[in-house]
Amino acid sequence: MVGLGTWENENPDQCADSVRTALEMGYRHVDTAQIYGNEDAVGDGIAAADVPREDIFLATKIWISNLDYEDVLDTAQESLDRLGTDYLDLLYVHWPSRTYDSEDTMAAFDELYDDGTIRNVGVSNFEPHHVEEAREQLDAPVFANQVEIHPLLQQTELREFAADTDLELVAYSPLARGEVFDVPELTEIAEKHGVSEARVSLAWLRENDITAIPKATSEDHIQDNWESLTLELDDEDHETIASIDRTNRKVDPDFGPDAW
Repeated sequence: MVGLGTWENENPDQCADSVRTALEMGYRHVDTAQIYGNEDAVGDGIAAADVPREDIFLATKIWISNLDYEDVLDTAQESLDRLGTDYLDLLYVHWPSRTYDSEDTMAAFDELYDDGTIRNVGVSNFEPHHVEEAREQLDAPVFANQVEIHPLLQQTELREFAADTDLELVAYSPLARGEVFDVPELTEIAEKHGVSEARVSLAWLRENDITAIPKATSEDHIQDNWESLTLELDDEDHETIASIDRTNRKVDPDFGPDAW
């Protein structure tokens, strides 16, 4: 229920070391993307870790310029080569934008799924209507939707939709790019349990059946995030977080869904 995010982890040696450190600490889910420019380093970290590849859940994402049918197939293979693997546990459409066409793009994902190149189809930054449209085109199931979720962007509608439609939610920017450390309600809960605000936020996600993929580079931060798995929030904590009257979306590019 907690994985390692690698967005903006652009120093190759640092990225590889953080992946290796996380895997040897116990993490088994590693997330990257074509646009991050670090798939080679992620692959190096996986190769350096004393963890069998089959025990790792590895995910990457096809960028918005590569979503034509042939480009999906070609660039997925390039991602595999950079990552040093012959299959992906999860491949996402990074955004429903630019070259994305549900029929054309999803036909390529079906082909990758059918030939065993990918074990699960994912979408990212999809609103419910985007997910429904993708499902209409796919033979394979849509396994997960990766979106921004944290206590300052609680995504109630998406959470309800996911629960009703057997869709996994994966949270990027689960610490709101560090803003969770400046939220009084989270600080109060953190002090009550003797933990960091990061652990509170990650525990809140986990207890709402959301898998978080916080980015971390130092061993201390990787460890702190990992230890969120031992934190149990009580009903009062959940009520306090639900009462946070702030909506702060950290990722909002001009090519994002209009509904945002």
